[in-house]
Amino acid sequence: MARIVSLIPSSTEIVCALGFGQDLVGRSHECDFPGWVLRLPACTSPKFPIDGTSYGIDQRVKAILAEGLSVYRVDSEALRALAPDVIVTQSQCEVCAVSLRDVEQAVCEWIDSHPKIVSLEPNTLDDVWRDITTVAAALGASDQGKALTARLRARIAAVAARARRLDERSSVAVVEWIDPLMAAGNWMPELLELAGATSLFGQAGRHSPWMSFDDLAARDPDWILVIPCGFDLARTRSEMASLDSRPQWRQLRAVRSRRVALGDGNQFFNRPGPRLVESLEILAEILHPGEFDFGHRGSGWQLAD
Repeated sequence: MARIVSLIPSSTEIVCALGFGQDLVGRSHECDFPGWVLRLPACTSPKFPIDGTSYGIDQRVKAILAEGLSVYRVDSEALRALAPDVIVTQSQCEVCAVSLRDVEQAVCEWIDSHPKIVSLEPNTLDDVWRDITTVAAALGASDQGKALTARLRARIAAVAARARRLDERSSVAVVEWIDPLMAAGNWMPELLELAGATSLFGQAGRHSPWMSFDDLAARDPDWILVIPCGFDLARTRSEMASLDSRPQWRQLRAVRSRRVALGDGNQFFNRPGPRLVESLEILAEILHPGEFDFGHRGSGWQLAD
């Protein structure tokens, strides 16, 4: 039985999905699923106010990064007091969560214990499955890791097989940040492909790219999916005014045909863990409403109007 601290939401979900939730003793400030993990002490915090508009958040983050600083802080004393055997962090994105460097600095002066630090770096779906097996191996549960990834892969394959039988193949622009505009990369183009659609921006396995309104207008997608990183549905909807107010936005085919969907990026698409399967189900529901209904509408996604 290991004492586990998970410092990214996706790894918290992985640990719980593997059956080790009862061994969690600490979490990050963003870990919130399953809901009971909120009772655990948080060992991280952001160095900037996380309220306000997407533009304001972007400016604060860029200012911190420009000084060569980390965006988040690790509470070294709280972490040490929890005496973890395993700490799970990430090295994929310094803006998304505390990094491997942050954690190593926090524990470098510990002399009374030497926790195992597991760093995840998911850029593709295969990387997510690999990370699950990595966490499982660190917990001495390789068989559970293989079984979990097999179940998740099977669910994805079932959705993809149904989507392949459909004739319609929509073009989709996925907005991962609203102001400035950013498209979704990494695993999102793969999920769209599996859902029977084509991603117009972003490449599988590569970080999310910036895009302009001119780019968006030139490609004029069939669908637009808005899933700002870290935003729930209500906060995403509150940000839509900054898009609606732009003449270029109102002229887009997807906007005119009411094919703009809002997704809960915080709970689903932005978290490279087990619930990427639900993210695929949401995409299938949005793109093929007559063929798929997993019950996510209203909670996982909504039409913009």
